[in-house]
Amino acid sequence: MQLFHNEAIEAWLGDSGGWLWTWIILPVVAFVGLYFTFRTGVVQARLLPNMLRTLTDKALVGRDGEPKSISAFQAFTVSAASRVGVGNVAGVATAIAIGGPGAVFWMWVMAFIGGASSFVESTLGQLYKEKSADGYIGGPAYYMQKGLKARWLGIVFAVILVICFPIAFSSLQANTIAQAISGAAGTSDPTLMVTIAVSLAVLTALVVFGGIRRIAHVSQSLVPAMAALYILVGLVVVVVNISELPRVLGSIFTEAFNFQSAVGGGLGAVIMQGVKRGMFSNEAGLGSAPNVGATAAVSHPVKQGLVQTLGVYFDTFVVCSVTAFIILVSVPNPLGETQGIELTQTALSDSLGAWSAILLAVIILLLAFSSIIGNYYYGEANIAFMTRSKSVMTAYRTLATASVLVGALASVGVVWSFADGIMGLMALTNLVSIFLLGGIALKLLKHYSAQRSLGEDPVFLASDMPELSGVTAWTPEDVESFEPHARHAK
Repeated sequence: MQLFHNEAIEAWLGDSGGWLWTWIILPVVAFVGLYFTFRTGVVQARLLPNMLRTLTDKALVGRDGEPKSISAFQAFTVSAASRVGVGNVAGVATAIAIGGPGAVFWMWVMAFIGGASSFVESTLGQLYKEKSADGYIGGPAYYMQKGLKARWLGIVFAVILVICFPIAFSSLQANTIAQAISGAAGTSDPTLMVTIAVSLAVLTALVVFGGIRRIAHVSQSLVPAMAALYILVGLVVVVVNISELPRVLGSIFTEAFNFQSAVGGGLGAVIMQGVKRGMFSNEAGLGSAPNVGATAAVSHPVKQGLVQTLGVYFDTFVVCSVTAFIILVSVPNPLGETQGIELTQTALSDSLGAWSAILLAVIILLLAFSSIIGNYYYGEANIAFMTRSKSVMTAYRTLATASVLVGALASVGVVWSFADGIMGLMALTNLVSIFLLGGIALKLLKHYSAQRSLGEDPVFLASDMPELSGVTAWTPEDVESFEPHARHAK
């Protein structure tokens, strides 16, 4: 039972968000992705071996022998863990319920094209990062301020991110947790829903107000295990139903171009669902991954761009595909079925039994709550970019906690539509910015490729491109533990 449900608000959010995505965001997502795919020489495919090689880079070590920041692989696992969650499980289910099996094909297409945008945004995030007490900090707000010389735009982006992640996305995470638990319990009794909502809000408040980091640490430490467990469960379903694989793949490709394959929207709705759910899941071009990618210590900005592109592939081609198969093997005609986590739970139970719905609820609880905490820290970092006011931070923490409470009790349609709309605005702001700064990323790619062609492990210093202003974190000290750093020692 959804206690906060207003059909007029849901319809308005759906209509306005649909218009925004159809006429503005989708064209920009496609244009920017294709533009960077062409300008980089299809970097997202051409340098795939380098993506894997970069994962072995170690963290920067100071003179005292202690790591000064996280490694490229750690940045990959952190961003992968944050990506794997509601978008992969409930998001894919929603896309299939509205757009049919063909929506999965457009998710794949979006991941490949968006891989180029992801490469550019994370490369720029690395270039314009700043040193902090614990390592490095950065993200789109920083490259808007330092690269575009537009702090005002960085503030606009930071405001949108705060609304998008700790408010809209956390509401969605809480809603999915509530739906998963009620689905596993077989009831949507109002008392149960309120209990879940209050419990989530209290746990969130303990972390953001009480400073009880242990809850966050335990949750986040379990995320990789839960993500791996979900993939394992999905692979079991694939093996058990391996004979269905040709039919499932066939429906994905044939329905991708079926004008009658979506509820009330034809081919356009199929594509739209694939693109929206794909971006929500893998975050390619959204502007979130650079916040994590900027904290990594690597010898060249391009390396983190490659690592984050690999994260997009892992999220979409592996995890989202697993969810799609779980659903389509049990529900061949998913159009009009219940949206969100309930569809995935039902399909999983049909394949493995009722116990699997309970297991999925536990997995979702940990993945989604960890995402709520991660979303909060995303917002906190961007609040700090704008102001150091304690009263503003207190108001932000209150709003973030309230969003969890309300989100758990709101209707599925409202939270998804609200998240889609604000996500679109965030992506639009970021994509326009990286398009304007794209020439710098292309220079860095050329610089990287020139060293790689000589058999060197690429290393970048700010002095290599003195024409760039605002680059402060690429001194000899920043790359001193990387080889061949002697080339830069002067």
